[in-house]
Amino acid sequence: MAHILLFHSILGLRPIERDLAREWEAAGHTVTLADLYDGRTAQDYDAGFAIHGEIGPARVRARGEALAASAPEDSVLAGVSMGGDLVGHLWGQRPRCPGALLISGPAPWSPDLRPGFPVQSHIAHPDPFDGEEFFADWVARNPGAALDLRRYDGVGHYFLDPTLPDHGEQAARDCRAAMLEFLAKL
Repeated sequence: MAHILLFHSILGLRPIERDLAREWEAAGHTVTLADLYDGRTAQDYDAGFAIHGEIGPARVRARGEALAASAPEDSVLAGVSMGGDLVGHLWGQRPRCPGALLISGPAPWSPDLRPGFPVQSHIAHPDPFDGEEFFADWVARNPGAALDLRRYDGVGHYFLDPTLPDHGEQAARDCRAAMLEFLAKL
């Protein structure tokens, strides 16, 4: 089974990430949850961006790097929205990483990704933070990763979180099932 390193969204480490960790652990995986905000969380995106700004992007990234350095080298990298940015920063530096999960946002591609690197991405369609041209360009710039991009109609950005107006019950079920299948194959 996989060891998974999960980076939270701009909202901080919230119950939804803990719930995902429990679900993945019940399937036999080990999960390390990042708490890049020292326990602080936000109920909406504006408050999340304010916390991120107070801590500072460089410090948030350094915290993510430190956590990754302490995790097994063959950890699956998983990121929610802003956490996907950390995944993109790290995945080219971890040659033993078996794959990556991106939830509610993409990650910057690395030219150091090995060919066929498994990436499963779950993103709202449309996404309120990035336009469709952005996603078309993101797919076109793929340096050879085995990308499984799944889009979900009629939901908000972080559609997995039942406490947000973004939530889509069926999309969340479908996403969670697909992630479990992905992890089981790694």
